[in-house]
Amino acid sequence: MPAREVLLFPHPTLKKPARPLGTGQRAEAERVATDLLDTMAAHPGCVGLAAPQLDELVRIVVVDVSGHKKARTSNGLLVLVDPEVVRESGAEVAREGCLSIPRLTADVRRATAIELRAHTPAGDPVDLASEGFEARCLLHEIDHLDGLLFLDRVDSLRTDVFRRKRYG
Repeated sequence: MPAREVLLFPHPTLKKPARPLGTGQRAEAERVATDLLDTMAAHPGCVGLAAPQLDELVRIVVVDVSGHKKARTSNGLLVLVDPEVVRESGAEVAREGCLSIPRLTADVRRATAIELRAHTPAGDPVDLASEGFEARCLLHEIDHLDGLLFLDRVDSLRTDVFRRKRYG
């Protein structure tokens, strides 16, 4: 399937919480996951995407930091339905960007290590630990499921938000 349009801020869907799918919605989960993967692949350098960014208010994210220069560890391609962070530790401020806010980046404080629970589109349980850049990406995408954008996490809109210097 071709890539879908990514919603841009201030589209109202980006600020709404997404509904859980549970394990009984396999067809919907697989459809949305496929759209997320196709759309992410159409944007070189993109390491994650959440269903609300495609105007789908369901709790699905895809993340893949494999081979990214900032990733020291990776769990490979992750397609997570109803992800829930069960533990987080550490904290670090680092720069983030988002396809839904293409002209800005910002310094955002996030946990440096997380553990989460989710399931696959097929309903299989997933428990994983993540750290560093991958943990940051997962937390960023999970925020989308709660109607939060990275700009909601900055300490100061005046000093921590920047115009993007390059695209892609």
